[in-house]
Amino acid sequence: MQAPIYLALDFPTGEEALQFLARHELAGVPVKVGMELFYREGVSIIHQLKENDHPIFLDLKLHDIPNTVKSAMCNLAVLGADIVNVHALGGLKMIEAAKEGLSQGASSKIPKLIAVTMLTSMDEHTVQSDLKQPMELAAYALHLAELSQKAGADGVVCSPHEAASIKAACGADFLTVTPGIRLAGSAKNDQHRIATPADARKMQADYLVIGRSVTAAADPKQAYERVIEEWKNYDNYN
Repeated sequence: MQAPIYLALDFPTGEEALQFLARHELAGVPVKVGMELFYREGVSIIHQLKENDHPIFLDLKLHDIPNTVKSAMCNLAVLGADIVNVHALGGLKMIEAAKEGLSQGASSKIPKLIAVTMLTSMDEHTVQSDLKQPMELAAYALHLAELSQKAGADGVVCSPHEAASIKAACGADFLTVTPGIRLAGSAKNDQHRIATPADARKMQADYLVIGRSVTAAADPKQAYERVIEEWKNYDNYN
């Protein structure tokens, strides 16, 4: 069984992303395509990655009025991505519309719909000062997860630190996709609520998203294999 670890292809061009995967013998690993790469290359990068048997998380975080999101998801559904997402802050009707769009647009397998709760770059100060949200960050993330489940989402993007409470409230089958994954010793960069692969597994994450700990490593293939090792044998890591 393939480990549910998505490698973030945060490269400026498709050529660089594909060359990176080929150069470091990462054929067929699950990958995340975000705004930077998709807005540059469009649907062609999805087709190229699918041709090379990469499971794809298309991370565009749609956030608009329900009708627009429904139409957009209808179009995205035909691309063959395994996971797509929206911002949970778009609300119940928007998430419901996204689900409807995917169902209408998919020719066969319907992509899993995941809603983003709170970005891992956010902290308590951001939530309370910028968003003027009186709830604590973890409680607000849980509220958004419950809202997303009610709207029909398959799971949420959340910090590893919120995964267990979301599982407790929403059930074991409600998926938790966790960015902010760092190998021990890696820089935090612009993310705050982070965890190692082993800790994320212990915290009940279903999927990991990891980027710079692998893509900026001296040996990316070895780094990716280390992530898999930590994930599979998490009980051996403190």
